[in-house]
This record gives sequence, C-alpha cells and structure tokens, in this order.
Amino acid sequence: MKGRTLVVNAVVAALYFVITLVVAPIGFLNIQFRLSELFNHLIVYNKRYFYGIVLGVVIANLVLSPTKADLVFGVGHTVVSLLITMWIGKYVKDEIKLMIINTFVFSFNMFIIAYMLKVFVGLTDGFFFLWFTLGISELVTMGIAIVIVYFLNKRLSFGKIV
Repeated sequence: MKGRTLVVNAVVAALYFVITLVVAPIGFLNIQFRLSELFNHLIVYNKRYFYGIVLGVVIANLVLSPTKADLVFGVGHTVVSLLITMWIGKYVKDEIKLMIINTFVFSFNMFIIAYMLKVFVGLTDGFFFLWFTLGISELVTMGIAIVIVYFLNKRLSFGKIV
C-alpha cells in the first residue's frame, strides 16, 4: 500500500471513529443513526477506501460498542456489504446509482446486526422488528449521506485522493 493511501485510510478511520463517538448514544441500539456510515459511500469512488472504512468500524466498535460481539458482527456486516458493493460496482458505473445500491445493500444486511443485538445484547424486541428498525435507520442515514458525499466529492474528488 502506498504511503498516501495509508495516510488517507488512517484519516478515514479516525474520522469514522470521531463521528461515531459524537453520536454514540444513538449509534448502537435498535435504531442507529450513525452519521459515520456516510464513509461507506467512499467505496463507490475507490475500492482502496475499504481498509479505512473497516478500520474505522473496528476502532469504533472496540471502544464504543456495548458488546464486543460487535467486533465480529459489526465489522462482518461492513466487510460483507462493502464487498457486495465493490462487486456490483464492476457493472454499475453511475456514482449516484451505485450509492443508492450501496445504501440498500447496507440496509438489507442489517439482519446481521439484528441477530447480534438479539442474541448477544439480549434486546427483547423480535428479530424482524429489530431488522426492520435497523434497516430503516440505516436507509435514512445512508440516504442522507448520498447527498453529502456526492457534493463533497465535487469539491474533493474522492477517487483521486487515495
């Protein structure tokens, strides 16, 4: 990995953690408005952001999560979702369409987090209710993030930074 790529990914991981820290009280239960999820859209611009995003999730879950099972399930959710979006990105080149797809991939895959919250945290809500509330909150958060990331990219050119 080139030095620039390493530094950019370290910055992405740090920003992911700091933004997650700010919203930590509403970022780890059955409704999660984790604004740091906007970094998941960076994968649309360059697959090399994968490392920074995943590292950010690892650090945030290690330090802030109420259960260390989040290191397996939260990180697993991110890795699986990013890999799916990277694969779809081979066929879908339009950045807005791919961010919309990415949003739905992450939202659908929230069943992984629902399972973790049900089994390891012991939330009494039903699994499908947890999946639904998590999926909707992820859909809203990442949906809003599409606009933010799209306009930031116009200024910063995410594809060229890393």
